[in-house]
Amino acid sequence: MPIHTAIVHVALHTPSHSGVGDLLSYTSAQPLPPGTLVRVPLGKREVLGVVWDAAEATGELPEGAAMRPVAGVLEGVEPLGLPWRRLVAFAARYYQRALGEVALAALPPQLRDLQPDQLARRLKRPAKALDQDSSENAIQTIALTAEQERARAQISSESGPFLLFGSTGSGKTEVYLRCVQEALEAHPTAQALVMVPEINLTPQLEERFTTRFAPRFGSQAVVSLHSGMTNPQRLKSWLAAHSGAARIVLGTRMAVFASLPGLKIIVVDEEHDPSYKQQEGARYSARDLAIWRGREQGAKVLLGSATPSLESWHASDPAVGRYVRLAMPSRIGAGGGTDRGAGAPARVRRVDMNQQPRRAIFSAPLLAAITERVARGEQSMVLLNRRGYAPVLHCADCGWKSDCPHCSAHQVFHKTDRTLRCHHCGYTVRVPRACPTCGSPDIHSMGRGTEQLEEQLGALLSEVLRPDRTPARIARIDADTTKAKGALEAQLAQVHAGEVDVLVGTQMIAKGHDFRRITLVAAVQPDGALFSSDFRAPERLFALLMQAAGRAGRDAAYMAAQGTQCEMWVQTFHPQHAVYEALRKHDYEAFAAQQLKEREEAAMPPFAYQALVRADARTQEVAQGFLTAATAAAHAAGLPGLDAVTLFPPVPLTIQRVANVERAQMLMESGSRAALQRFLAAWQPVLQTTRSAPEHKGLVRWLVDVDPLVI
Repeated sequence: MPIHTAIVHVALHTPSHSGVGDLLSYTSAQPLPPGTLVRVPLGKREVLGVVWDAAEATGELPEGAAMRPVAGVLEGVEPLGLPWRRLVAFAARYYQRALGEVALAALPPQLRDLQPDQLARRLKRPAKALDQDSSENAIQTIALTAEQERARAQISSESGPFLLFGSTGSGKTEVYLRCVQEALEAHPTAQALVMVPEINLTPQLEERFTTRFAPRFGSQAVVSLHSGMTNPQRLKSWLAAHSGAARIVLGTRMAVFASLPGLKIIVVDEEHDPSYKQQEGARYSARDLAIWRGREQGAKVLLGSATPSLESWHASDPAVGRYVRLAMPSRIGAGGGTDRGAGAPARVRRVDMNQQPRRAIFSAPLLAAITERVARGEQSMVLLNRRGYAPVLHCADCGWKSDCPHCSAHQVFHKTDRTLRCHHCGYTVRVPRACPTCGSPDIHSMGRGTEQLEEQLGALLSEVLRPDRTPARIARIDADTTKAKGALEAQLAQVHAGEVDVLVGTQMIAKGHDFRRITLVAAVQPDGALFSSDFRAPERLFALLMQAAGRAGRDAAYMAAQGTQCEMWVQTFHPQHAVYEALRKHDYEAFAAQQLKEREEAAMPPFAYQALVRADARTQEVAQGFLTAATAAAHAAGLPGLDAVTLFPPVPLTIQRVANVERAQMLMESGSRAALQRFLAAWQPVLQTTRSAPEHKGLVRWLVDVDPLVI
């Protein structure tokens, strides 16, 4: 048997708040450098771990305990570098999670299951032959506009970080491509990370980047990383990035943790999108981590959006000076500067639904406008951010509603398969033939979803003919129609091919898609966000509507040939609301100024810093009792930073019960980020101690959410 002489400290994916500690110590026959991937025993299991820096090891073995030996080393995979380990350590510390939890979640899932010999065999498999890099294969570029060239030059000459504020169709993607090209050509081992908010935007971006860079750097130099990939695909892409073989990594928020030893530039497209904030486990913001990683690793960071988050907009204010703001207000066309330029921004037309017949889904003017577009062979897009047929079924006799038995929410009526589905816990039942309470057959749907909109449009346009005298074709794209693998790609291909006249969908169709023949976009029921208790709701609504408006009129040549003007229709009961006024003028700057003024007066982000502690329990009393007791313990202990932090009383979540678990939360706010962090770090052991008290036995879990997006 070998003699184990070295002690190594290993980060493991131990349960959150388990009290096990961030690092566990093992023995090894030889010293292992930090970042080495190893398999080690943990209880009766053998798990994957990452050897960590000895300086960060804290704690001691319990008396009488003996160190166990490392079970194996994953040979053939270079140790994870110091920049990556620093990123993981920062994310764990800032977002109040265990170090090993963040580190192991950042690695491909398949690495956790492979034994060292299995990985060795996989690495020995002959890889597809890579195209040879050749400086003779010049990258085919497109001439930049003056605005694009100014932005590119400033990014090239300054350190950043940069906020590229460009209208939809202004050619932001071409600026990304040029900046990535410069970075890769300046360093033979340079790598680029390009992030998008949604999985469905990755394929079209990958095609753009592969077409541009494959002739020079090889067809295998561009890889993707997102949760829609299979585990073997993710492992292959991760290994290519980690080894440096992949020069460009495209991905969603998880890609911010990709091991990129040669990282020189990070692009965060649609940086305002809330999808960059993880909502499970370690609740990190990929956008904010990208800024931190760029600074630490000496990489330029470029955030891009037509409607920047108010946090980024404020940071790019010259008076604040944290980001460099670059403006590209002129619209030149989708495709990042192709010769098919876009027309003027969509004309915004508001329909006052107070003047329309009661219960009208489509106003007469909007229906006439859609009819005209179909007759001319143009495409329209109808946006409703609620899937299903109707939000709820209702009995007119006794008042019964289709409530979920496991959640404090309604089950949504889906007509296509005659089911009631809870969109929170997934509970599904067949639609009853009669009211379950009183037996009345008089059950009606209340409210509307995309499924009902599709049906209504089909009926209203049943006699409308296209230029070839065929009936109008209507399609729906939402989470229900895109469940099958490849379904979204196939549906988008139909739209691009002109096989759809009216596209109905949720917000997933409003982001980033280059629909060349859409000339009309309509938001049917957007008012719900205007009076939400969430202070960010107006910001999200404005961004969504601006993004949706940007889908119209993206091909000026087509628009000129049709002799038409692109339009954005908004059906609203509040046509004079400030959000719609700013939308009509396409004036993001005025909207942002008004919103930031309100937030400064109310001491809300970005002028204050927030965190939430959420408790899930069998009863609401236990959940709130735990938070109340933890607050009292914090005051009794006089924790550091507490004097600069306001702790609000615990309250139920808006949807307080999900899957028979009651949920409560309490908000913390401070004018000092540092004070809030000091308090949260000191509060962690207090929360752990409070949780173990007998009176909180019914507590299921608790978690901390730093910089929450939903309050």
